[in-house]
Amino acid sequence: MAVKRARIYDAIALFTVLLILALDQWTKFLVVTHLSPPESKPPISIIGKYLSIYYIQNNGAAFSMLDSNPLLLTVLIMVAIVVISYLYFRNLNTGSLFSKIIFGMIIGGAVGNLIDRARYGGYVVDFLSFRIPELNFSFAIFNIADACISVGVVLLFILVLWNGFHHSEQEEGAEKKLQSSTPSSSSNE
Repeated sequence: MAVKRARIYDAIALFTVLLILALDQWTKFLVVTHLSPPESKPPISIIGKYLSIYYIQNNGAAFSMLDSNPLLLTVLIMVAIVVISYLYFRNLNTGSLFSKIIFGMIIGGAVGNLIDRARYGGYVVDFLSFRIPELNFSFAIFNIADACISVGVVLLFILVLWNGFHHSEQEEGAEKKLQSSTPSSSSNE
C-alpha cells in the first residue's frame, strides 16, 4: 500500500511540474505576444500600484546575476536541475506529498526558465513587478517560474529544518525511553 501511495505522490509531483510549465510558458507567451518589444509599453496594473505587468528580458539569473555569462548560467541551471532531480529520485518511494510538491515546484520553474533561454536566445521573459511605493520598495521583476523556484526553495529549507528538528526530538525521546527501560548500575549492586 505504501508503494501505491508513493506512486500517487510521484504522479502529483509530475502534475505539479507540468502545471507550472504550462502556466509559466502560457503567461510568457501572452506577455511576448501582447507587450513586445520589451520595455516599450506602460505597466499594466494588477493590484493597484503594488503588482503590475511590465515586460523585460532578463539575461541573468535571479536579480540579473550572472547576466554577463549566459553559458555559465545555463550550465549552472542544468546542474541545479540534475541535483534537485537526483534528490527527488533518491527518495522516490519515500517522502511526504508536501516534499514531492516542493520538488515539483522547483523542477518545473527551473525547466520553464531553461526553455526560455533556449527559445529566446539566452534570456528569460520577466513580467511581474512588485513594489510598495509607501516604503520606496521595488522588488526585482520576475515570472511564474521564478516565483515557484523561490517559494519551493524556501519551503524545502523549512522542511529540512523541520525534519531535522523533528528527527532529533524522536532520537532524544527514544534515548530517554531506552535509558528508563535499562536498569542503572547502582540498582544492580
